Amino acid sequence: MTTIALFGAGGKMGYRLSTNFRGSPYTIRHVEVSEAGRERLKSGLGFNAVSADEALEGAEVVILAVPDTHIGKVAASIESKLASGTMVVVLDAAAPFAGHLPKRPDLTYFVTHPCHPPIFNDETDMAAKKDYFGGVKAKQHMVSALMQGPEEDFAKGEAIAKIIWAPVMRSHRVSVDQMALLEPGLSETVCASLLVVMKEAVDEVVARGVDQQAALDFLLGHMNVLGAVIFGETKGVFSDACNKAIEFGKPVLMRDDWKRVFEPEEIAASIQRIT
Repeated sequence: MTTIALFGAGGKMGYRLSTNFRGSPYTIRHVEVSEAGRERLKSGLGFNAVSADEALEGAEVVILAVPDTHIGKVAASIESKLASGTMVVVLDAAAPFAGHLPKRPDLTYFVTHPCHPPIFNDETDMAAKKDYFGGVKAKQHMVSALMQGPEEDFAKGEAIAKIIWAPVMRSHRVSVDQMALLEPGLSETVCASLLVVMKEAVDEVVARGVDQQAALDFLLGHMNVLGAVIFGETKGVFSDACNKAIEFGKPVLMRDDWKRVFEPEEIAASIQRIT
């Protein structure tokens, strides 16, 4: 059985991984520095955390389930203990993109991230419908990148990632640069920002006298049907009035050069701010 050293095993993300690895074909050694995290592992899952040295002894894979701001520090602290050929798995492209992993060409670096459960889905179980993050009940897609290492290591990393993000539907292979375009570029800089604007728009119409629940129901319902048409989930066309509203509304809301957020220097600056 492949032995995996899981760092941050009792943290927000690490606990999810610790849960999903139960019953998997891997031997997991849990590393958690915080007392609260160690207690959470013990009381919630029955796992005892071990020291970093104990976890790394003979480990073939190391997963860094720690915040982006800690990736570089943790990686540097264990680099000398990683045998040649060890796979280091990181759960976000930010730190690898920013160059925070050790310069060790003899290590494999595998980066993976969930797409999260899609808005348009076939879930019928209420628990799955309510699993908005994914990795518990709801099916989701995932993206992965082999940053460095032998080609055959992609399949090895992908198999681990499919357990981390289970249940998984589609698995997409991308580069680290492409993953950075997806996040923070597409998902956070663009999507999250526009969703915040939409919430502010709800607040504005409420301030102008519309009942809050009515405003939410109206917007969320329209997001569903408009999104289905725009992204090709259903055949349909917008009314002339809707098309006219888009024609005049988009220039008011969006700068002409808004796509510059995807330029390499903008992506790098965005990642620099979070790492």
